[in-house]
Amino acid sequence: MAIMITDECINCGACEPECPNNAIYEGGMEWAISDGNTVSGTYTLEDGRKIDADSRIAPVSDEFYYIVSDKCTECVGFHEEPQCAAVCPVDCCVPDPERVETEEMLLRKKERLHL
Repeated sequence: MAIMITDECINCGACEPECPNNAIYEGGMEWAISDGNTVSGTYTLEDGRKIDADSRIAPVSDEFYYIVSDKCTECVGFHEEPQCAAVCPVDCCVPDPERVETEEMLLRKKERLHL
């Protein structure tokens, strides 16, 4: 499952530089699939929508740091544990119960993001 940031976030920013997929953004910042990886051209999101990898997408949150689920691999293939959760001083980086993914699914996502 992807990781999510709860509204207990204190906006310290400790998590953002730790993400190997550039899936974490400051509240209010637009995001793109291509940020921080090798993806280009058309990319199919997990909900089936096709987008241009460079297109800027509206923020998930305007108030707190947030994680783009389509880019989160829970650090599988990079680290033993999600690095955002490891460095969060208030433990607000938690598994998203609405985004259950197996290790195999997370590895496939990693491969799609880092060709």
